[in-house]
Amino acid sequence: MSKLWGGRFTKDTDKLVEEFTASIEFDQQLALEDIEGSLAHVQMLGECEIISLEDAKTITSGLYTLKKKIEAGELSYTVEDEDIHMNLEKHLIEEIGPVGGKLHTGRSRNDQVATDMHLYLKRKTIEMIGLIEDAQIAILTQSKENVDTVIPGYTHLQRAQPISFAHHLMAYFWMLERDKERMIDSLKRVDVLPLGAGALAGTTFAINRERVAELLGFDSIYPNSMDAVSDRDFILEFLSAASILMTHISRLSEELVIWSSQEFGFIELDDSFCTGSSIMPQKKNPDVPELLRAKTGRVYGNLIGLLTVLKGLPLAYNKDMQEDKEGMFDTVKTLEGTLKLLAPMIGSMTINEAAMKKAVTQDYSNATDLADYLVTKGMPFREAHAVVGQIVLHAIQQKQYLLDLEFSVYQQYSSLFETDLYDVLAPENVVATRASTGGTAQTQVRKQIEMAESKLLKKQTLTK
Repeated sequence: MSKLWGGRFTKDTDKLVEEFTASIEFDQQLALEDIEGSLAHVQMLGECEIISLEDAKTITSGLYTLKKKIEAGELSYTVEDEDIHMNLEKHLIEEIGPVGGKLHTGRSRNDQVATDMHLYLKRKTIEMIGLIEDAQIAILTQSKENVDTVIPGYTHLQRAQPISFAHHLMAYFWMLERDKERMIDSLKRVDVLPLGAGALAGTTFAINRERVAELLGFDSIYPNSMDAVSDRDFILEFLSAASILMTHISRLSEELVIWSSQEFGFIELDDSFCTGSSIMPQKKNPDVPELLRAKTGRVYGNLIGLLTVLKGLPLAYNKDMQEDKEGMFDTVKTLEGTLKLLAPMIGSMTINEAAMKKAVTQDYSNATDLADYLVTKGMPFREAHAVVGQIVLHAIQQKQYLLDLEFSVYQQYSSLFETDLYDVLAPENVVATRASTGGTAQTQVRKQIEMAESKLLKKQTLTK
């Protein structure tokens, strides 16, 4: 089969080479973006009188016909035509005749594919921002209902200090907020038009790149044609932001897995997000958070893969850059699936307040407050730390908790203790007294929830 570029060749492409170098298997996902870019390009060609208005109208009509076929799933693609651009150009020529060949005037597949990816990633990034917001809303809803729910806070996975469960959840809200801000900021680099750069050096035709940018809704154009066709920073930035986002989701997923175990029993995931065992009838496995945790690795891999492809490439375009798409598509698919599951999974989980309360009353996580109590009585903190450490050791040896010890025991360690120490040690009071800005006190948690709602409203307005 004759190639559209085959004029200077005397042999047909080897069949294995044809299959190995073809990208149509995956870049057909850019079909609608390719049509969108072509529609703007041909309109500009007509307006600039590079081709006749009649030819531009004919080509435009043909492109709309192809678009309808794509949307209906009626267009077929072949490896012989290599990529989405050559497949669509061939279909266009078949549809409207040789005039379809004029569409490629003043452009190259190099700037064409770059434009397609900018269009695709711009659309997908905006969609991703909305999905992140859905997860934030789910976290916010659970947080508003659990401001007064007390849970052990951990460091080194050891109980540290009692905290509001809402405070713990809200930490993930703010992680997602930063993820969303990274996505929003990355749009500045995505919203740049490469079309008109040609293969690498521009074109001899008097094209109007600014007009194409206007038609496609791009904020600006690349000022350097070589950079335009070889830049994949915008994909790297998306993959990087996606990797950080998946890190946060993986951390949350890990906690959901731990919290839903029988050993913790702090939450129960809805049945619709769990599976059973083929041999053990009692099992309820947290498969969804486990898989979300695992899929982080493939997103990392896509980032490292593209970094490796690009690290040694000379300017401008090289066939290596064909490897920029599959990882991008896979990351988009992974993020879409992850975020669409995350929001309803968080929103539907059941909180076991009784198990959480039991946990914070059967540990020594209120010890810091006992040391702070002595400090308020005039004892230096380091001395207070040592005294409370000795009391904790005594309680452990006696198999008691701090609230269980007789007042006489406390007085053996310091005469500064008074009976009000028991109020200080109550878990709900431990939480309530941490009222520094950003702390876990219920008053502060409600303030950050209000702040989060305000930010969410502003960001939702931004992405619409």
